[in-house]
Amino acid sequence: MSRILVGPSTFGSLNAAPLDRLREAGFEVVRNLFGRTLSEAELRELLPGVTGLIAGLEPLRGAVLEQSNLRVISRCGAGVSNVDVEAARRLGIAVRSTPDAPTSAVAEVSLAAMLVLLRQMVPMNAALHQGQWTRLPGAQLEGRTVAVVGFGRIGQRVARLLLSFGANVIAVDPHVERAEAPIELASLADALPRADIVAMHASGDAAILGPNELRRMKRGALVLNGSRGGLIDEAALCEALESGHVAGAWIDVFSEEPYHGPLTQYPQVLLTPHIGSLTAECRSRMEMEAVDNLLEAYGRR
Repeated sequence: MSRILVGPSTFGSLNAAPLDRLREAGFEVVRNLFGRTLSEAELRELLPGVTGLIAGLEPLRGAVLEQSNLRVISRCGAGVSNVDVEAARRLGIAVRSTPDAPTSAVAEVSLAAMLVLLRQMVPMNAALHQGQWTRLPGAQLEGRTVAVVGFGRIGQRVARLLLSFGANVIAVDPHVERAEAPIELASLADALPRADIVAMHASGDAAILGPNELRRMKRGALVLNGSRGGLIDEAALCEALESGHVAGAWIDVFSEEPYHGPLTQYPQVLLTPHIGSLTAECRSRMEMEAVDNLLEAYGRR
C-alpha cells in the first residue's frame, strides 16, 4: 500500500471527505501531528516510505527531495515557491497545485482588513473591551489609491472588489504587460509614492518592500500582506511604524509560524494567524482539488 504524507496539520479538519477519498483509493495516510508547518528535519523523519505528499508550506528543498522516494507533490495552495521545482523535475517528481481555490477567500479577507484598518476598528475594539468609549475618525475606501503588488488570480480579484468600492487601483507586476481600464499598470517605484494602501499579493519569498521602498511610500499609508511572509522586511516595517511613516498594517503571513515577533507590540497592526484561505468553502475545495491532483498524477482518478 502506497503511503501519502499529509503536510498541512489542519487538512481534513473541516471536511473529512478529502482524507476519505485518499483512503478509498487505497493509500495509507500519514498525518502531521505537530500542529504547525513541518520543519526540514521533521520532513526527513516522515518521508521514508512515502511516495506522495499533500504539501502545505514545508521547505521542500533539493536535498530533502533527493533523499525521498516521492513520486508526487500535490500542493494544497496557490503557489509552489516552497518547492525546489527544478530538483523535482530532475528527480521525476510530479508537482501540482491548486491555484484557483484560494482566490475568493484571500481576496475577501484582504478587503476586510483594508476596511478594518481604514475605520480604525482595531483600537476602538480594544478600548471598548476595556470599558472606554473611544470614537476615532476613520477613512473611506472610496477614492483611495491602492497599489496591488502581484497581479495574478488573487491580485486581480482584489482589484475588481476595490473598483466596486470606488477605489483607484494600480497594478504592480513585472510579469504583466497590460491591465484593463480603469486599472493602471505601473512600476513599484512609481506606485509607492501615490498609494494610500499597498496590498501584497505576489509570489516568492524575496523581500519586495525593504527600507528604501517603505521610505518611498506616502506618509500615513497602510501596508497589507496576505501572500508570503518574506515579502516585507520586518525590521524596516517596525521602524516605519515607529516613525508613523506607515500608519498601520495587516499581516497574515510570516517567515516563521507560529509568530511571536516584534509586530505583536504594535497596536496599529492587525495580525491574523495565516487565515487567508481558512474558510469552510475554500478549504474543502482546495483540499479536494489537492487530492484529485495527486490521484490524477498516480493515474487513479
